[in-house]
Amino acid sequence: MTGAADRRERLRAVRAVIRTRREGFTRPEVKADINVTPLVDVVLVLLIIFMVVTPMIASGVAVDLPRTTHHSRKPDDGKDIIVSVTADGRTYVGTRRVSRIEDLAGVVAAEQRRFPDKSLFLKGDQRARFGSVREALHVLREGKVGEVTLGTEELEAALK
Repeated sequence: MTGAADRRERLRAVRAVIRTRREGFTRPEVKADINVTPLVDVVLVLLIIFMVVTPMIASGVAVDLPRTTHHSRKPDDGKDIIVSVTADGRTYVGTRRVSRIEDLAGVVAAEQRRFPDKSLFLKGDQRARFGSVREALHVLREGKVGEVTLGTEELEAALK
């Protein structure tokens, strides 16, 4: 009985709609205006998120690179294995610390096997002893690691 009552109620609703159309009832026009406020809110939130997250994405350990006048610019495309030598002589591959400098070549070789298209980028802190950076280069050379790019900053950019 409830099924028949539901059908009757729906039929009455449809007849009421048809009747109002016949009596001159017109539907309101649809507005095609774009509400920009929610779009601006979303864009500003995304901008803030990217501003906060971008410094965290920088790969490797933060070091103060030496400044040079003849600096070749290379954008950080994320296709580098980054070896960092900090001011106190600690060595890192990416963000992972290498406890013994003798193990550096093995760790880098393992990374190159995992990611064969990545090149090697060595960042040595300008306050680090030259001997610790030279030792890292020596271990990499003895381990038959391919081409090594040394990281520097442009001198003019530092003065501005």
